[in-house]
Amino acid sequence: MKFLKGLAISLLGILLFLSLSAFGLVLTINQTILNPDFVASEINRLDISSLAGEFFSEQISQQIPSGQIPQGEEIIGEVVADTLDDLEPWIKEQVNAMIYSIYDYLTGNTQSLSLVISTDELKKALEDSLEPVLLQSMPQLASLPPEVRDAAIAQYHEQLSGQIPATIDFGEYMMSPEVMSTLEQAREYIGYIQMAYKALIGIILVLIGLIVLIHRQVRGATRQLGITFMVYGIPGYIGIFAIKNYATQQLAQLTQSNLPATFQTWLPQFTDNLLAPLEMFCLGTLICGVVLLIVSFVYKPRVSSI
Repeated sequence: MKFLKGLAISLLGILLFLSLSAFGLVLTINQTILNPDFVASEINRLDISSLAGEFFSEQISQQIPSGQIPQGEEIIGEVVADTLDDLEPWIKEQVNAMIYSIYDYLTGNTQSLSLVISTDELKKALEDSLEPVLLQSMPQLASLPPEVRDAAIAQYHEQLSGQIPATIDFGEYMMSPEVMSTLEQAREYIGYIQMAYKALIGIILVLIGLIVLIHRQVRGATRQLGITFMVYGIPGYIGIFAIKNYATQQLAQLTQSNLPATFQTWLPQFTDNLLAPLEMFCLGTLICGVVLLIVSFVYKPRVSSI
């Protein structure tokens, strides 16, 4: 009987350790990659206006034939930079809306992927930024009569804003069948991860209950649970520091490449934030293990008076 009891307790301890390991990974994924709040906050730390400026400057320059605007590339680059600096809050708002729309689809909250963004505010900001840049780059405009000057500036604005659609549509119909197939697979996998998250919580609680039930005494149960928690928590917490150290070395090498400066400052903090849930879980498990182990030594069972 003692052999079977010891075998059952050992088996439950191993299963509890494996469940804690699996739950730590699922918890991290659930609170980071699958959490739109986390993704939105991390993207908001990027210099979005700078990245968007490079993209829009290139796109607009390609759409405007050479010679339509004097000093076209320089003017376009400066106008777009000024415009996007002013519109950074708006850009982040639209990016966040896109992120939450995608996650609503991936997590099954909505059955279709659709988002329409109006560009009216973008065109208005572009118009406001264009005049001072043109007057600075083309001093001859300032000497023209006001009505002629305004007409010329309006013409330049029409050439720029004409390349921007009235709305930016982000939906399923814009994506290839291959992309939609990938998204459908992602929805399926995310569903499994969400089920695993809830199932692992239940399994861990059941395993703890069985260990307590088999021991039938505080000292034995708390000692085994404490050791199991510490066996997971100590290597896990040390492993996080090892991963961070390795990631720091790899990121240091990336900074020597042609990686944009905004990513060079963003990546290290992103790595820390990505590992933070697992780090806190390992630390919490370690602390619980220490407390339970102390209880197993401090607790004194009641002596029956009979």
